[in-house]
Amino acid sequence: MLSRRHSESESEETGIDLAPMLDFVLNLLIFFIITTSFVKEAGINVNREQAATADSKESGNILIAIRPNGDIWMEKRKVGLREIRQEIERLHIERAEDTVVIIADKESQTSVLTQVMDQVKLGGVSDVSIATAPAAS
Repeated sequence: MLSRRHSESESEETGIDLAPMLDFVLNLLIFFIITTSFVKEAGINVNREQAATADSKESGNILIAIRPNGDIWMEKRKVGLREIRQEIERLHIERAEDTVVIIADKESQTSVLTQVMDQVKLGGVSDVSIATAPAAS
């Protein structure tokens, strides 16, 4: 009779403890929030030139925008031409697999675009792309 009471009290206590599972799910949620890549912006709006033969590519890690008046924007702030190389070198050391996308306004001068591309390549990043708007069909 004594053994029977002992087995009844054990069966009443059986159940699933959800606390460890909730901790695990919360940790997964925090991990995915931290590792999510967010959409980066150059800091200004630019009217891009249209190109019919442009290849679609994932957005780059480093965005540089050139305004019609020649202003250069990077990391949501205005930078000078001499600062680009230093910023690219700094960012390239932190993340060696970075790519650069230059978003030049269609009214901007080609000379500014080529100077920016030179500074990016001197900074150590060889994967440089120029952003275009999709061609109107």
